[in-house]
Amino acid sequence: MNAVGASADSPVPDAVGRVLQGIRDQLGAELVDRVWIFPPLVRGRKEWGLVALSGFTDDPLQRTLYSARYSAELTGTGPSLEFGITAEGEAPPDRLPRVMDGVARRSDLQLGEAREVEIGGDPEKFHSLVLEQGCVDDAPAPQEET
Repeated sequence: MNAVGASADSPVPDAVGRVLQGIRDQLGAELVDRVWIFPPLVRGRKEWGLVALSGFTDDPLQRTLYSARYSAELTGTGPSLEFGITAEGEAPPDRLPRVMDGVARRSDLQLGEAREVEIGGDPEKFHSLVLEQGCVDDAPAPQEET
């Protein structure tokens, strides 16, 4: 992943930004405490990736962990993207960085270390992250798989 955000090796450089837009549209930026962006797995014109996030709950000592897995491909008609958001469970916020580290270490895909971004329920920070990930904010967000 390069310093600006979006992966230079990605066949669909705005894929993570578009997934983040979908998260914002479905869950709301105010719900998001932290985001973890794992390096994508790229093969040719296809990319698979994982974005995880912790969401605020009614209990200030708990967070809901969500995962958003996606697949993107550069086709002859342009980029295509599919993703789904899953609530994985709840945990205290101080445990989640260790959980993310464990995801990277246990994965057969050798995902690499995730980049952690603190959002703190701030829509402006979330908006900045979407833009940093190469996505023009007015682009239509993909719909979640059903």
